[in-house]
Amino acid sequence: MTPPKGRASRERRVIVLAGEDQNDCDIMAAFLRAHRPDLVAAAKLVRINDPVRLRKKSGADLAASVRTLVGKARAKALQQRGELAGFVVHEDLDGYTDGRYAQIRKTVAAELSRQSHGVPTALALAAWESEGWLLLFPDAFPYVRPRWKVPDRLRDKDTGRIKDAKEELKRGLGRPVFRESDGPSVAREALAHSLIPSPRGTNRSYADFVEDLTDWP
Repeated sequence: MTPPKGRASRERRVIVLAGEDQNDCDIMAAFLRAHRPDLVAAAKLVRINDPVRLRKKSGADLAASVRTLVGKARAKALQQRGELAGFVVHEDLDGYTDGRYAQIRKTVAAELSRQSHGVPTALALAAWESEGWLLLFPDAFPYVRPRWKVPDRLRDKDTGRIKDAKEELKRGLGRPVFRESDGPSVAREALAHSLIPSPRGTNRSYADFVEDLTDWP
């Protein structure tokens, strides 16, 4: 028997990811799968292609940009014939987890929450960048390239205080040189080997993101 029109739409849950590029969204997807497997098991993860540029905006400019992103997330869910069940937004901070970080995150997260109208959101304002989060899982790197070893100077640190983590990885891992496109593989290996529940070191921006996900219903 064919279900009534619209039933599939109400039953399918869609979680939308927006970020600076595909690599960052893939990294966030791995963290989402690690921290909320209950939600991901019943949802489809999809991405919108618009690059996120929120951290330098405020007031009407920020409101307009967030309105556009949320609107495109809702449209993407409809395109998938589903209901928007969550929205993950990534942007590299290009800075430390200091007072400036706290203010930017508070402002952007509040605007996302205000305009989502009940849809849970998670802000990944990564300090310095996504690679700073990957440094929390140094044991994942050799699973991607057997010769890679994160140097001791980058292990068990506050990675939100490591400037240009991407460049540090390029210099510190050895050959082959780390590339941005390796990031999703590192995150997936961290997920596959159950490393994500036990990060090595700290990063306030990562902890804030995880807290957002934990608060999702």
